[in-house]
Amino acid sequence: MNFPNRCIPNRTPCGQTRREFLWQVGGGFAGLALIDLLSRSGFPGWNTRAAATSPLAPRSPHFAAKANHCVFLFMNGGPSQVDTFDPKPALTRFNGSPYKGDAKVGSNGRPIGHLMQSPFEFKNHGRSGLEISSLFPHTAKFADDLCVVRSMFSDTAAHASGCLQMNTGSIFIGKPSLGAWLSYGLGTENANLPSYVVMTDPRGGPIGSASNWTGGYMPAAYQGTLFRSGGSPLLDLATPEGTSDRTQRHSLDLLKQLNEEHLKQHPDESELVARIESYELAYRMQTAAASVVDVEREDSATKEMYGLNEKRTADFGRKCLITRRLLEKGVRFIQLYSGGGHIEDTWDGHNDCIENHKLHAGETDKPIAALMADLKRTGLWDETLIVWGGEFGRTPTSEGLGKPGRDHDWHGFSMWLAGAGVKGGQAIGATDELGFKAVENPCHVGDLHATILHLMGLDHTKLTYFHQGLNQRLTGVLDRRVIAQVLA
Repeated sequence: MNFPNRCIPNRTPCGQTRREFLWQVGGGFAGLALIDLLSRSGFPGWNTRAAATSPLAPRSPHFAAKANHCVFLFMNGGPSQVDTFDPKPALTRFNGSPYKGDAKVGSNGRPIGHLMQSPFEFKNHGRSGLEISSLFPHTAKFADDLCVVRSMFSDTAAHASGCLQMNTGSIFIGKPSLGAWLSYGLGTENANLPSYVVMTDPRGGPIGSASNWTGGYMPAAYQGTLFRSGGSPLLDLATPEGTSDRTQRHSLDLLKQLNEEHLKQHPDESELVARIESYELAYRMQTAAASVVDVEREDSATKEMYGLNEKRTADFGRKCLITRRLLEKGVRFIQLYSGGGHIEDTWDGHNDCIENHKLHAGETDKPIAALMADLKRTGLWDETLIVWGGEFGRTPTSEGLGKPGRDHDWHGFSMWLAGAGVKGGQAIGATDELGFKAVENPCHVGDLHATILHLMGLDHTKLTYFHQGLNQRLTGVLDRRVIAQVLA
């Protein structure tokens, strides 16, 4: 078509008109956004590159499951089963009598004292009539949701190895933790936050510290990220003063380029891969993480419900409220510690188990109940598994020290599960008449781990990681089982 000179289209050097150029550029930018959304949603064919480059890319479970997230409420130090969820009337009858059982000496050579009744009243709660002690008046309101396993046992009487076994399945340092296995098996649902978050007690962390949330022999990207419950969630997370976002982005791009060049020469350095990922994650977290821990934006009723206005419950309440917000953002595994440091700062009531448990139960009961109520309100209850317990239990005897202290008991103790996929309102298994040893349906820590993985859609025999010539498992090489009675 012939145009007069004044009508000849003004073409760019690429041979397109300005309108054509602007139209294609606009479509290209929209396409970039579309590709990103498709890759995040797992649209077939779009997430191949992400899966190949990110160790935390979302992965499908072995089978369909209700639970998509897990919260582990870790009562560090070992709560007493006979004072919490395992009533023993025989202790009242034989209170003060010498113990005549098989055990002759307690942990660290401590003497086996006299039988000691619980001073806490047990009552039936809910339609199920589940027996719970007066230490937990708020949690008891959810009795019909709790599945109490009264016949747990482990392999060690020491806190360090006990915490390690409960967290990693082994009493030895260096094995991946439960949260690491879940991150490895399922990946993450939020690229702006860690898949695995840990919040410890302000009095200190558990004995063994980061060994309890390590990635072990797996790539370091699967290890837990330690969050603080107040202020900045992570130290040094904020952008340095005077640094623009553009400058920071250029610095990270250069650092990533240098690291990737090094990675080509050393492809097996998982810590370098994790470091590259962590720099990018930290950049994205500068906004996401800070907003998650900013609980001041919650209304006054929510703060009151979690106990943020009470000195006793404020810290654990804040951690429970942050947990709900992390779950809303898709974080896979969250572990909260009650009790830190040693002896009375934890649930380790050697000197006075009664006052010790009043303190720690009083700090946690209301916040835990608030978290459960909030998960039900928001709909997260149907996709979240909750686990409560410590590394072991406590003896039904006193230590003979002139105070009502109880020693470590790893032969029989209680834990409970609730939430997605769990059949609530029941107690599974039993300890003996005095509460010393699991005698009915004994459940090893490995059985608990197999059950947690099952509830999350993972077969513990198939979730393996090749290391040192073996397909390693969280549940080890022994024959562990899913506790079938737990399942709804």
